[in-house]
Amino acid sequence: MLRIAMLSKWHVHAAGYARDAIASGKAVITAIWDEDALRGKDWADELNVDFEPDLDVLLARDDVDAVICCTPTTMHDEVLVKAAEAGKHIFTEKALSTTTEGCKKISDAIIRNDVTFTISYPQLYNKPTKFIKQYIESDKLGKVTTVRIRNAHSGVSNGWLPEYWFEEKDAGGGAMMDLGCHPMYQLVYLCGKPKRISALFNSPLGSKVDENAVSIIEFENGIIGISETGFDSYSSPHRLEVYGTDGTIIEEDWKLKIKTKDTAEISDSFIEPKSDEADASPLNKFIDACINKTGTPDGLDLEAATALTLLLENAYISDKTNTTVNL
Repeated sequence: MLRIAMLSKWHVHAAGYARDAIASGKAVITAIWDEDALRGKDWADELNVDFEPDLDVLLARDDVDAVICCTPTTMHDEVLVKAAEAGKHIFTEKALSTTTEGCKKISDAIIRNDVTFTISYPQLYNKPTKFIKQYIESDKLGKVTTVRIRNAHSGVSNGWLPEYWFEEKDAGGGAMMDLGCHPMYQLVYLCGKPKRISALFNSPLGSKVDENAVSIIEFENGIIGISETGFDSYSSPHRLEVYGTDGTIIEEDWKLKIKTKDTAEISDSFIEPKSDEADASPLNKFIDACINKTGTPDGLDLEAATALTLLLENAYISDKTNTTVNL
């Protein structure tokens, strides 16, 4: 049984991670630390576990094998280095850090202390993304030229995100730093190594961070990737589009349709392909990896985490300087 400490309930996914860890039947929550002591104590009472106000004391506990980090993003550098130095396995919300310099500090500590690390990239393991990755690699789309991913919701326009979500000193940014992580890491997974990036962000509803954000990335293989996100879109479907010289794949709300030169011999319309089952969640992969001592799960490692931050950091630079940034 893996013994886990929850580090903060700041992130909106924190409670879900705790529930999922317990529901796995392979892990227990033994303690909670939170930079907001009142919030942390209330959560500890809810879960009937210890609340520890001192992070160093919590990380020294013998009944903590691993941590799930849901602190403000700008606290990751300090908190994750401490966790690694204490020899605790680490599962963390994205982004790993707001800077590549921060990623290096965290990575060095994790490698030096030989702890299992996993970043939460859930959309790498759903059925459509797995299918699209395999299809791109099969060359059935010909030369892929464009990949567009949109992931947006109404967190600002419908007022359901917490107010502290819009404090840049804590969140490190707005829509692109939060929800925009998903299109960004999916683009790297599908398209490879990025070459340059250009971004445009704004806040049409007046919050203190970007609410509406688009980044355009050229990859070394010539693919242009488009990452769209926002906090002000009513009922926006999740959408992933792949365009190649011999075919097109469109995913909308996890449903796939495809049309290629090969399928055109069967039908003039798009067809719905069969795809593999979704893989285990990143959290369940992390728990199994810690128990079985198999190391960091594929695609959820420090290299992938740093690749995301490279795009995020330079997207914000591009927007602020009104320039295209070479990577």
